[in-house]
Amino acid sequence: MTVGDALLRSTAAPVRTRYGERRLDPERDKAIAGAVLEVLGRDGYAGLTMDAVALVAGVGKATIYRRWSSKTDLLLGVMAAVRDEASTVPDTGCLRDDLVAVLTATVDLLTGPAGRAVRGLLGAVLEDPVLAEAYQRGPLAWWNAAWATALDRAAARGEISAAARASLAAEAGPAVVGLRWLVTGGPLDAAVVSEIVDMVTMPLLTRPQTTPAGPGT
Repeated sequence: MTVGDALLRSTAAPVRTRYGERRLDPERDKAIAGAVLEVLGRDGYAGLTMDAVALVAGVGKATIYRRWSSKTDLLLGVMAAVRDEASTVPDTGCLRDDLVAVLTATVDLLTGPAGRAVRGLLGAVLEDPVLAEAYQRGPLAWWNAAWATALDRAAARGEISAAARASLAAEAGPAVVGLRWLVTGGPLDAAVVSEIVDMVTMPLLTRPQTTPAGPGT
């Protein structure tokens, strides 16, 4: 299972913020979560209403309100599921292959329903500190952790130096993906992932590290 698969699976089981004595069908939780993704991706945060979610999920609004008291609570529940899912980063024993695996999972996520939902949420995140914190702990946390894990393993194996691990070169791969996803709209597919890793990330991380010359040298 890829990191992207784990994220999508966890998003399908949002964390409830309301509990009662009545037993609630977990399959409806999944349907509601899927509806949140669809509405966000289609209409953005402004269009994310309980009515719209209920219509797409095929449930009544009362079904949603038995689980979450507000739109914000519902959205936080979905993002909390992302945060709480422990994603396993593939360990191929090779930095190049690890980075391809992580970027492939990232691209699969960003170009799918969850990615469209995240894009629709960005404007609200910038304005709402509560959503911003949840966003940082959820959708962004797994990506950062997966990339960092692959780099840390490579440094421990001696594939890259500690200096390279701590340099801006370590941010190059995700930066290119993020730029294409959010700004330029350039292609994001398996060929692009391989090119980013082989022509950008690996050369930058494995080149000999030099110490900047000091004054007077």
